[in-house]
Amino acid sequence: MTEFLFRDDAYLRSAEARIVAITPEGGVVLDRTPFYATSGGQPGDSGTLTDSANRLLTLSTAIHPDGDKTAIVHVPADGQALPAVGETVRVEIDWARRYRLMRMHTALHLLSVVFPFPVTGGQIGEDKGRLDFDMPDVPEDLDGLERRLNDMVAADHAVSTEWITDAEMAAKPDLIKTMKVKPPMGQGRVRLVRIGDVDLQPCGGTHVARTGEIGRLALGKIEKKGKQNRRVSLLFA
Repeated sequence: MTEFLFRDDAYLRSAEARIVAITPEGGVVLDRTPFYATSGGQPGDSGTLTDSANRLLTLSTAIHPDGDKTAIVHVPADGQALPAVGETVRVEIDWARRYRLMRMHTALHLLSVVFPFPVTGGQIGEDKGRLDFDMPDVPEDLDGLERRLNDMVAADHAVSTEWITDAEMAAKPDLIKTMKVKPPMGQGRVRLVRIGDVDLQPCGGTHVARTGEIGRLALGKIEKKGKQNRRVSLLFA
């Protein structure tokens, strides 16, 4: 298992760690990491690894190996010499990229508040994100919804995390907004993300500490992706 340092501190940019495995594909598994692995619509972090000989490796992304949500594999760019198992290394995330993903991920939580429909999919990008909704018709007052979205940003709500047990999660299905992706259960507890008094939902991703950090937002295109499925894009204004 990998210790997920980002769960306790999404602003942690670097950490020392020990290599516990090298995968057959050449990925590096550490005992602890600030890197977020691709999941839940959020891309994996990129960054660097410095080994004990002070050699710098570029890490292109981070993933969960074969669906194992308890471990994270750091994927080096091609053609680099790998350090050895047992070696202590230092990893550092591409902070500018991560911070934009954190801002957008938090903004999409707010989008799910102003569009109160079941979520059928989503994707988080550095400049643009989107949520797909089970939404038969597009709301008429889009300008009003965009104003409400930015009002929540400007209110500078605190963003915090808390944990509940699997049994508590099962007893509160109304917290789950996503239709196709269920919160990870089976490890005894589930992580919730709370935004002030406006939103509470299970989520394992990284978020900013306050909504004021998100910055001004703009609704993008709303596309029809099925009989009742609508894709709503969100951009940094």
